Amino acid sequence: MDRFEWSEGHLFTGEQLVEQQTGVALYDGNDKTAFECGTLILTTHRLLWRDQRNRSCVLCLPLSLVVYLEEQASGFAKSAKIVVHLNPAGAQKPPGPTTHSVHNYIRLSFREAGEKEFYRTFQEMLKQKQWEKSLPGPSGANPQLPRHRPGIVGIERSIEQRNKETNKNISVAFEDLSKLMGKAKDMVNLSKTIATKIKDKQGDITEDETVKFKAYLLSMGIPNPVTRETHGTGDKYYTELARQLASMLTKPIEESGGMMTLTDVYCRVNRARGMELLSPEDLLHACELMEILALPIRLRTFDSGVAVLQSQSQNEEEIINTTTALVQERSSLTAEELSQLVGVSVLLARERLLLTEKFGGVCRDEHIEGLRFYPNMFLHPPA
Repeated sequence: MDRFEWSEGHLFTGEQLVEQQTGVALYDGNDKTAFECGTLILTTHRLLWRDQRNRSCVLCLPLSLVVYLEEQASGFAKSAKIVVHLNPAGAQKPPGPTTHSVHNYIRLSFREAGEKEFYRTFQEMLKQKQWEKSLPGPSGANPQLPRHRPGIVGIERSIEQRNKETNKNISVAFEDLSKLMGKAKDMVNLSKTIATKIKDKQGDITEDETVKFKAYLLSMGIPNPVTRETHGTGDKYYTELARQLASMLTKPIEESGGMMTLTDVYCRVNRARGMELLSPEDLLHACELMEILALPIRLRTFDSGVAVLQSQSQNEEEIINTTTALVQERSSLTAEELSQLVGVSVLLARERLLLTEKFGGVCRDEHIEGLRFYPNMFLHPPA
């Protein structure tokens, strides 16, 4: 573990995202570490590990330190693992989680499967050694992995991979079909509403109203939504999807106070995509990449488990100060009252109050009428 460095989680210039897998734990040799549940990200230059609970905790390992890899199959109550043998770190290595380790290897424990595909891609990156090239490709591109695998073993792996892709495509097709059937009623009601508006306006609708109505219809959709058919099923799909989501949601999120719950994002995005519905899993994976790709919005999970998309310009200290001032001005506030004051949902208003309470700005009072917050007289006594 002494080869790992602390990282901000952003890609360098010329560095490209290759593969990622959730539910991965880190071992220092055979010893368990505190890094138990995170997202493992492979790029052309580094291996990154991001804590799924504390997203500001990011570790990185340069691929130049990797000597070779080994696979460890899963067993009874044991997950499959990849053993990464490492060279010693240089004298000028940036700080990391530990300064000394007796082991010259780490183990990556895959508790949600996906280790075989990750292992193959990891091997390919080590063969390519893109970190040694003087002219790296543009940031965000998906490197083309060599597909030729000579020999019988290569043929068997190719057949296995094709079967896996076929099964995955069938599953995705049925998932999208089920979601489309679930949304059919809402889509029919929406079309009836629009048809009624047109019928009511027929004969006396002005040219200006026609232009406004057309603009209203266009604002409901995305002209060219990113799909698996246009961008494939790999990391390029999630990267382009993350960029399109950021482009579409940045302004609405800023207008909503700098935050929007992931459930609201899901409804808004699928309404805009029309027939090209997005699965919850694809939306989550794309949102997890936003911070890595340095996009203007990022995924944030509160202590209560509520997941939101938050603007990068959102100032947490300013939110706490504003909420504290509002509570002091009104003597006390509930989440419902705060939501009406600042124009956000009740759920986000509650999270703002809980965040302010965490930093000592307000105190809570729980009684039969519900949860109400008051100014913190312990830290800020009245004059």
